[in-house]
Amino acid sequence: MDAPRESQWGTTQRHQKEGLEFSANDYREIDAYCKKKGVQWTASAWDMDAQIFLQQFNCTFNKVASPMLGHIPLLKLIASEGKKTYISTGMSTLEEIDAVVKIFKDANCPFELMHCNSTYPMKEEDANLRCIPMLKERYSCNVGYSGHESSLLKVCTTAVALGATSLERHITLDRAMYGSDQAASIEAHALEDFVVTVRAINGILGTGEKNLSESELKTREKLRINVGG
Repeated sequence: MDAPRESQWGTTQRHQKEGLEFSANDYREIDAYCKKKGVQWTASAWDMDAQIFLQQFNCTFNKVASPMLGHIPLLKLIASEGKKTYISTGMSTLEEIDAVVKIFKDANCPFELMHCNSTYPMKEEDANLRCIPMLKERYSCNVGYSGHESSLLKVCTTAVALGATSLERHITLDRAMYGSDQAASIEAHALEDFVVTVRAINGILGTGEKNLSESELKTREKLRINVGG
């Protein structure tokens, strides 16, 4: 944390984190605003005290960040709450994911894995999205995608086509702002189009059953040629 890192808040990573950290009152304001708007929210705790602090807000779900997959006491605390938990799997081996899944299954806590590559921004060729159906088969659970790529739609739409049941993207006001996450984020004004597009994908994919739609039947009546052999 005290390693050098120039920022507008100071010259170390600790200074940067302290400059960016929300206060307890900030979280109360977030909670009040989300309740007013009917928005579910949560935050990713990076230590036991932070998770205990979040409990006062009674969030409807939890989120485990990729770096926390090795923090066993924190994972057990989160699982003990019994809330739906989204678990990012960046930087982890299958054996490490096995251990995390066991914690949540032993606690009878519902969970969803999030396929993730923890680079900021992520190169599209590193997405390895075929891990989504692989994780789904291995753990018999829903699998989402947590994206850090600079492109807005290509990777996420492919993830949904491969069966991703949830998407996580970072949101920013301006991708040119200071910070390593900005280039891997979606600007707020583009979020609505992003949501509309990804929600349309399952309808576009259809059922996989070969049926003639009403509109196609009308075209068939005009164009179909049947010639007996």
